[in-house]
Amino acid sequence: MSACSKKWGNGSAEDEELWGIVGLIHDFDYERWPSLEDHPYRGNEILKERGWPEVVTRAIMSHAEYTGVTRDTPMEKALFACDELAGFITAVALIKPGKSLTEVDAKSVRKRMKDKAFARKVNRDDIIQGAAALGVDLDEHIAFCIEAMKPIAKEMGLDGSAAKTA
Repeated sequence: MSACSKKWGNGSAEDEELWGIVGLIHDFDYERWPSLEDHPYRGNEILKERGWPEVVTRAIMSHAEYTGVTRDTPMEKALFACDELAGFITAVALIKPGKSLTEVDAKSVRKRMKDKAFARKVNRDDIIQGAAALGVDLDEHIAFCIEAMKPIAKEMGLDGSAAKTA
């Protein structure tokens, strides 16, 4: 998300930090409460109880289409646009022989998007609508997100080291 702040935000260090934090915490409640009735509502309650600012809690609520919270700010739109796509890109990388982001490009992601059995829980419409809401071409958005993920590929286990130990 912090890379997104440079492209769609004001590019300040403060903006980059905020976007990065929102990107990191937006799904913190999902493993405990994955149902549509609970996520992101339960996590949002926790954040509000702990004094997190509305700019954060609202962005988190807006990333889930079913909450009815509109995406009005560039950060809200970017979170929605990158959320499903980041998971999908990760899934594509993990099926590559080297299990590395360096093996993933927009063409390979688009090819897998057509295969409804692949990563079937990922909502392809959200990926498409997210890019459209940002006003960017889908292939361009996919390529941007791949490049934004590469600097942290090692931390995500997508630098090829997983293939070497398998």
